[in-house]
Amino acid sequence: MTVERTVQAGPGGLPAPGDHALFETMEADVRLYCRKFPVVFERAKGAELYAEDGRAFLDFFCGAGALNYGHNPDHVKDRLTAYLAADGVSHGLDMFTVAKREFLARMDEVLLRPRGLDHKVQFTGPTGTDAVEAALKLARKATGRRGLVAFTGGFHGMSQGSLAVTGSRRARRAGGVPAQDVTFVPYEDGPHGAFDSIDYLERLLADPSSGTDLPAAVIVEPLQMEGGVYPASVHWLRRLRELTDRHGILLIADEIQSGCGRTGTFFAFEPSGIVPDLITLSKSIGGYGLPLSLVLLRRDLDCWEPGEHTGTFRGNQLAFVAATAAWDYWERPEFHDALADSAERLREFGETVAAKVPGVTARGRGMVLGLDLGRAGGPERAERVQRYCFEHGLIVELAGRHDEVVKLLPPLVIDRAGLERGLAVVLDAVVAG
Repeated sequence: MTVERTVQAGPGGLPAPGDHALFETMEADVRLYCRKFPVVFERAKGAELYAEDGRAFLDFFCGAGALNYGHNPDHVKDRLTAYLAADGVSHGLDMFTVAKREFLARMDEVLLRPRGLDHKVQFTGPTGTDAVEAALKLARKATGRRGLVAFTGGFHGMSQGSLAVTGSRRARRAGGVPAQDVTFVPYEDGPHGAFDSIDYLERLLADPSSGTDLPAAVIVEPLQMEGGVYPASVHWLRRLRELTDRHGILLIADEIQSGCGRTGTFFAFEPSGIVPDLITLSKSIGGYGLPLSLVLLRRDLDCWEPGEHTGTFRGNQLAFVAATAAWDYWERPEFHDALADSAERLREFGETVAAKVPGVTARGRGMVLGLDLGRAGGPERAERVQRYCFEHGLIVELAGRHDEVVKLLPPLVIDRAGLERGLAVVLDAVVAG
């Protein structure tokens, strides 16, 4: 069978600038973001994406949280190019390498010890979902129990174990995964309002006829992103930690999107003072948008046999180099000061929009803000806001159960001028409705 391909030819027989036909002909229909932002991007720097046709876009999406330090930060790029020029190891499975040693040393120095965390590091496959898979597998192995508790609105990945603890029926249906061995409990907050989920869990665990056995672990996002930007309160997280401690249940904190400074502190759970048993990290832990994923695990939980959770790309050497360079940001007072200033401005902006546009609710923490239009036009209005932003040079994403929340994720290192320019577009878009 002959497949006809219609591609507009440019110089040298290559596709013409801006032409989408080759993507649409050859790529599977599962592609998503290119449908929302239908331009061909050519380069990127800082908070800006540049299309092949010359248009510039401010990026308030940041690779779904994988680019917290912006596009092509010079400090990180210089380390990467020097490493490549020196023929540094590019692929090393889980072998000992200089790049991995330097990453671990800096991680311990900058992240773990200052926060009183005595966790070991497990490198998993390069995507966040594999870190979740490993954490769930280890929790079951360490406790000898199968059951898990997850929260409504939670999103933990698209592979089978991760889907089982993900609240979205649509996502689970696509993967053919039932919520087997998983008890879902309402999160502290959601579209239907506040809920005392800790008291509800207490009742389930205390009642011998509840139908719920003692689980191996509870998995929680300290700030739900895809579910609609719902931050857990300090009090709620402390109560959850106290409950899991008392019942001998492991607590897994999924910090894949909320971690690496997105909420103003490195971890979203930090303000609560709790210490999770397992922590999953990915996205911006790679320092440059490079794939890297890991689990931080309490030392006494390390009951793995060698090779029991394996994968060809567990430990991306270039990501080790980039991430090691990115640790330097966390030792710079000016980085912390600018981050706090930008976070405060984002909070003020949320209050301004909520006061100015009837029905809009603003939620967030640090450098993430969700503008909930569920009671102000719903997903249709949110889609119009996203389209308006794109047409006016700004990339934003949607979140929530029905994509009714406009989610803003500016780079942590964005300057004030860029931040204000993007926020002005968002305000105009929401007001225009």
